[in-house]
Amino acid sequence: MSRPFRRYSAGARLYDVLSGERWVYRAGRVAGIELMGLRSGDVVLDLGCGTGLNFPLVRAAVGRTGHIVGVDRSADMLAVAWGRVRREGWSNVTLVEADAADLDAGDVRARVAAATGSAGGVDAVLSTYALSVMRDGATEAWARAVDLVRPDGVLAVVDMQPPTGRWRIFSPLARLACAVGGADIRARPWRLVARDADPGSVREVTVRGGHIVTAVGRLPGEDASATGS
Repeated sequence: MSRPFRRYSAGARLYDVLSGERWVYRAGRVAGIELMGLRSGDVVLDLGCGTGLNFPLVRAAVGRTGHIVGVDRSADMLAVAWGRVRREGWSNVTLVEADAADLDAGDVRARVAAATGSAGGVDAVLSTYALSVMRDGATEAWARAVDLVRPDGVLAVVDMQPPTGRWRIFSPLARLACAVGGADIRARPWRLVARDADPGSVREVTVRGGHIVTAVGRLPGEDASATGS
């Protein structure tokens, strides 16, 4: 078990408080999920879901007929996420304990099919402040997640970089958030969206003085995939 992962897992029960969620990082989640343009009934893969902080926002977008699949390596984080799901009485959330870099696409598809009755994969993948924690495994984790997304599906990454301008006052908070989660603040994983999405679909939004970057795009549709084959 890597040292960053040990820090990430050990801080599970205090993560929501110590991570600066309320004052800084929730803004990135809100911006990213709004930019995704999710619809009622969509199935969303939350890659590195942690304690489930995205769940209320995603569920509000996809409604009761949609479904959330939360994937995380940390049993401690998922225990907090499950507590959130249970308290809210959500029946349309599936939690998967797995290393995202070794994610079994067949297993996830089977879980989605069992929960939704659809074998068509997922409509969107979202990763917030997670790929920068995965370090060397981030590229593989992202590739496995994208493989589950249907043609024309949505790709979204929200992550952080060093604060700039007047927002440098939050540098101590940013360092604390990284210490709690074991994140690499210079990883810039949102570049993976631009790599895999249809170039004309990619949009980026920065919040909190550029400290938080959201990138959203769409995979090429079936027609484009057929043309390229």
